[in-house]
Amino acid sequence: MPDDQRPRPMGFVVPMGSDPQSVRQRVEALEMLLERSFRIPGINYPVGLDAVVGLVPVLGDVVTTVMGAYLVWEARNLDMPRWKLWRMGANVALDTALGLVPVVGDAADFLFRSNTMNLKIIKRHLDKHHPATRMIDG
Repeated sequence: MPDDQRPRPMGFVVPMGSDPQSVRQRVEALEMLLERSFRIPGINYPVGLDAVVGLVPVLGDVVTTVMGAYLVWEARNLDMPRWKLWRMGANVALDTALGLVPVVGDAADFLFRSNTMNLKIIKRHLDKHHPATRMIDG
């Protein structure tokens, strides 16, 4: 079968390495999935699994907390300073606490994006300490 007719995998590739570039790609992909994976029709507002799965009482909050904690774990593997890890952990904890409140927590999931804040912390660290990982927007 010619190369152009072979089935190709759909979606995106998530690198498995422990190098800073692979970590950056993984955390960016997870943040996209959790916070901006699709748009609400009509208002064109980006939402992700954090807001959608968070609608399921308790279980949704547990799942999104574990996924948010994964970002903190990746940051720990980058040897980020403890104060940054604590700040990221506080973002996840606040998101979880807000999410546990019925109705109010669901609204907060649409507005409070702890994973986006944590991604910014990781990216600033990588840009400063591993500048070769910077993506060129184009």
